[in-house]
Amino acid sequence: MKPNVLILRAPGTNCDLETAYAFELAGATAERIHVNQILSNPSELDRFQIMCFPGGFSYGDDIAAGRVMATKIRVNLFDTIQRFRDAGKLILGICNGFQILIKSGILVADDELGAPVTLTWNKSGVYTDRWTRLTVKGDKCVFLKGIESMYLPIAHAEGKFMARDDSVLDRLEAEGRLALRYVPEDNPNGAMRDVAGACDETGCVFGLMPHPERHIDKTQRPNWTRFRNDPDFADKVGDGLQIFKNAVDYFG
Repeated sequence: MKPNVLILRAPGTNCDLETAYAFELAGATAERIHVNQILSNPSELDRFQIMCFPGGFSYGDDIAAGRVMATKIRVNLFDTIQRFRDAGKLILGICNGFQILIKSGILVADDELGAPVTLTWNKSGVYTDRWTRLTVKGDKCVFLKGIESMYLPIAHAEGKFMARDDSVLDRLEAEGRLALRYVPEDNPNGAMRDVAGACDETGCVFGLMPHPERHIDKTQRPNWTRFRNDPDFADKVGDGLQIFKNAVDYFG
């Protein structure tokens, strides 16, 4: 059977349709549901095998990117989402969704000093929208299985991954959790250790700043015409599609 995917949206979310389409193209069944519906009936999560927090500007990023949604999750759904993960299910956060996973403590748990990591303003201090090169580190993350590199777009103002200190980074790196990195010379936001995405200790919860749902077709790549005479071009797909296929195949 096809896995069921919950695309959790809120006011300001604007990538839910594209993300649902990417999951369906990968072989899943996707439903877009407003967070208030889950808040009123958390047992609805039982119907799903994959949960995704898509990109956008949840609640207008009025306090900080993802902060309002993260607070709603932390206060009302934290234990429910932990049980969802502990049941062997998958959680994905893209861009604003990554910010929500980080700021709710779902992806990297708080310790006695508070939050060990955060996502803050780009080094440039401005919103950045461009394509960037990425490499995968390690094999812990379910969503990145078999992927070595990708070329994906980013579109954010608060995407700079920062840790409290080097000891936090050293621990996460040793655990294989800093799973996705920008190519060093192509780091668009000044993220520490070039981190573009990270997973939890199980590899089943993954957040990333780039948008894989915006590169699921080969012609979405801005320079695709340079490759159209390549004999292998006809069989190519967008780099981001494999992330969604890996999530679907996990339940195969």
